Amino acid sequence: MNDTTTQHPTPRRVRVRAPELIGKGGWLNTGGKQYTLADLRGKIVVLDFWTFCCVNCLHVLDELRELEEKHRDTVVVIGVHSPKFAHEAEHRAVVDAVERYEVEHPVLDDPELATWKQYAVRAWPTLVVIDPEGYVVAQHAGEGHAHAIERLVAELEAEHGAKGTLRRGDGPYVAPDPEPTVLRFPGKALLLPDGDFLVSDTTRHQLVRLAADGETVVRRYGSGERGFVDGTAEHARFSEPQGLALLDNATVVVADTVNHALRRLDPATGEVSTLAGSGRQWWQGAPTSGLAWEVDLSSPWDVAVFAGKVWIAMAGVHQLWTYDPADCTVAVAAGTTNEGLVDGPGADAWFAQPSGLAATADRLWLADSETSALRWVDLDGVVHTAVGTGLFDFGHRDGAAEQALLQHPLGVTVLPDGSVAVSDTYNHALRRYDPATGEVTTLATDLREPSDAVLVGDDIVVVESARHRLTRLRLPEETVKVEAVAHRTQRAATEVAPGSLRLEVIFQAPPGQKLDERYGPSTRLLVSATPPELLLRGEGADPALSRTLELNPSISEGVLHVSAMAASCDDTASNSGSAAGANEYPACHVHQQDWGVPVRITDGGADRLPLVLAGMDESL
Repeated sequence: MNDTTTQHPTPRRVRVRAPELIGKGGWLNTGGKQYTLADLRGKIVVLDFWTFCCVNCLHVLDELRELEEKHRDTVVVIGVHSPKFAHEAEHRAVVDAVERYEVEHPVLDDPELATWKQYAVRAWPTLVVIDPEGYVVAQHAGEGHAHAIERLVAELEAEHGAKGTLRRGDGPYVAPDPEPTVLRFPGKALLLPDGDFLVSDTTRHQLVRLAADGETVVRRYGSGERGFVDGTAEHARFSEPQGLALLDNATVVVADTVNHALRRLDPATGEVSTLAGSGRQWWQGAPTSGLAWEVDLSSPWDVAVFAGKVWIAMAGVHQLWTYDPADCTVAVAAGTTNEGLVDGPGADAWFAQPSGLAATADRLWLADSETSALRWVDLDGVVHTAVGTGLFDFGHRDGAAEQALLQHPLGVTVLPDGSVAVSDTYNHALRRYDPATGEVTTLATDLREPSDAVLVGDDIVVVESARHRLTRLRLPEETVKVEAVAHRTQRAATEVAPGSLRLEVIFQAPPGQKLDERYGPSTRLLVSATPPELLLRGEGADPALSRTLELNPSISEGVLHVSAMAASCDDTASNSGSAAGANEYPACHVHQQDWGVPVRITDGGADRLPLVLAGMDESL
């Protein structure tokens, strides 16, 4: 041990003063009080830059729950809501999302991305740690960093406890009063054979059976407490259930989203069992097929029976999976885990949070929410796009499919004539796509965050998630005319110089961990572009986390799609003081993030693009 280590028992950190927290929408979950960083001095502050459309952000919310509970008297988590879609900039929508996902910490509503820009954030989600003296000490992009932040928090508690700069006690969180509605942010609905409705009452972690009127409660399934428990209707537990599909034996498959599992409900007896999923979230490198209850899943959002199997919209990893009831196995059916819009054979296709499914005899329709797209899979497993252009274009525009726009749809419903109704969630509308004509029209507006719909005779019953109800509509003969609106995600483009651009993904293994190269490379970098012509050189996958790209000077602007992964393992040899004391099987942790970086080609622009995956950020 050298003298420097002896003098500094804790790691030296870059001393960067944290910028102020600014948000035009104000604060939520604080009892009406507005806060500044000065009010939080003495606490360890974790800023969570999130947006409620982003499934990776929802994963991080769940990762942070244990940290918040364990360090409740020293740590304050602040959610900085930073919208992507136009709807997410509406204050009422943020209020709803905070309740919907049981966010139990203060949230700053920042619709203009003011704080996002001050902290030089480039991706959802991003976590920033601020020490009790108001200095930024770490920044992490993506998921899987709770373990590293836990270690850092322990170090900061010891360091600032010794200095007298740590202030213990209750934080600023004030729980809102619960609302006494029958349903609370319902997700999906299913028409049962007897005419009743089964609804996933997502925020209350239950399934609710409603009579044919869509209002009268017949029975509730699940205790109403978040958890993963099989058993009777009164004792079973779910965690934010979503999609529902009816099997031939009259039982129901449930996409138990936050439990990363498929459950089975027998509506007659109320018995709940587990069909698939270990309860753990799938990470890169884990098995993608096998016995259903042994394989990890990732935020299954919807389910549908197609071609003899249960298809799963695996929103958490941007894929479609299947569950085979005949042999109780699961497997990937389509998608590479890269986020985007790419058609073709299932093994090559890209999705972005598939969230709604509906099957016909020869097509599986899906709502691909983050690309604001309606897509479909044929019987050969080939993926096609009917409506939608990519991650950053959205709006409300009817007309020819190639010009039409949706905004983060979550549900699809096949209509009697073969056309498709789309629950166009962030446009608060029900839209219709006609494959025969290639036209998109609007069936209904003024719906509040519709997330699904089911046919009942000549009517369509819509799940109005943010109005906490089912709404029955008569299918109109003529569509409603609405004024066309188009949007592009309001993120400032990074100005880069034509020619060579050095892309560097910055990853520093958290304290007490190291990259483990025993079985090959532990990092991976994948790069592509929209339009593809933007990149003359540098696309594709490689283990190195830095790469020189060659940009096409004839393309004025576009988007660089960057996906990075790094796996670090506990450095048990250093923790124990000797290799002999090391654990032969150290715990390993996967850090991964996808970036969509809008770029503008201009003389005098930057020739280096740094992206922080994990570690301290010296660029603020």
